[in-house]
Amino acid sequence: MHGFAPRPSEPAPPVEPEPLQHAKPRVSPFLLGEKVRTTERRDLAPALLGQATVQMDAKTHGKMTRGKLAPEARIDLHGMTLAEAHPELIRFILDAQAAGLRLVLVITGKGKLREDSGPIPQRMGALRHQVPQWLRLSPIGPVVLQVTEAHLKHGGSGAYYVYLRRR
Repeated sequence: MHGFAPRPSEPAPPVEPEPLQHAKPRVSPFLLGEKVRTTERRDLAPALLGQATVQMDAKTHGKMTRGKLAPEARIDLHGMTLAEAHPELIRFILDAQAAGLRLVLVITGKGKLREDSGPIPQRMGALRHQVPQWLRLSPIGPVVLQVTEAHLKHGGSGAYYVYLRRR
C-alpha cells in the first residue's frame, strides 16, 4: 500500500463582513454637560382614566363623578411604598366586595414635586400612577367595574373612586 498523506485543505478566502447599518438615533445628539432641552412631563396614567368607557349605570356614574355619592369605605395609601400598598389594596378591595360594598375610595395622594436632577426622569406620585393599573390586574381586576378620579370634595386627583361589581 502506498502511504498517501492527506493534503491539507486550502484555507477559505476571508469573507469581508458587511458594514453595520446604524439605526437612526431616537434622540437628537447632545453635548456632554448640555442642559435638558425640554422639561415637558406627561402624566399618562390618570389621563387614561378619563378616556375609559363607562361600564356602570350612566346615572350612577354621573352622581359619582359630581361627588353626590358618598363612598361606603376608604383606604389611605399615603406614605406607603409600592410594596406595602399593593397587598393592602388587594385585601381592602376583596374585603369590601365580600361585605357587599359598591363604592369605595382609594386615597393615593398627589405625590411630592421634587427636584429632578438625574438622567432618568422621576415620575411624580408613584402610587397615583400604579393604583389604576393594579385595579385592572388579577386578583382584583374581575371585581372592579369602574375606576374614576374622585371629586374634589373626596380628594380630587389624589384619590380614586372604585365601583365594585356585585357578588
